Amino acid sequence: MKFEYSGRHIEVTPALRSHCEGHFEKLKHLFEGSEVLAHIIIEVVRGSNRSEIVVRWRDKVISANTTDDDMYVSLSKTIEKIEKQILRMKAKVTDKHHKRPKLGEVDGDALPIEEQTGPRILPVKNYVAKPMTAEEAVIHLDREANQFVVYRDAESERISVLYKRDDGDYGLIKP
Repeated sequence: MKFEYSGRHIEVTPALRSHCEGHFEKLKHLFEGSEVLAHIIIEVVRGSNRSEIVVRWRDKVISANTTDDDMYVSLSKTIEKIEKQILRMKAKVTDKHHKRPKLGEVDGDALPIEEQTGPRILPVKNYVAKPMTAEEAVIHLDREANQFVVYRDAESERISVLYKRDDGDYGLIKP
């Protein structure tokens, strides 16, 4: 890990350097051995101490700044902000690689099939239950290739299922 220090209206003392490097030593495990360049800028503006840290890690630039009455507190708070940003960035990368596909995007053939004897249950897209009457559901069912229609009964406002039977008639399930 490489450090660069800049002081504006203040001299960068060895104590300030060791304070920063000590804090970054605790964060060393987050960088996974990658080359890291940290530029620490400290300045005094109208009696308040401002610290800014710019970290170049991988192809990212992470920056944070804090103003406080005490320079050591300002540096500590800025380093905490840098740590939060690094953790958030690493979590994003982890989530991106470990994200499971949405239910509507899953292809039934692409799922790993465990050894089972009997019919499989394949996920399908979300099904919207539209309000309609039983007669409208029959018309809707005749238009589609599905064997059933889930709908919200217009009269009772409850979910109902209309399905085609083997004998050519329709079955109605009202829970």
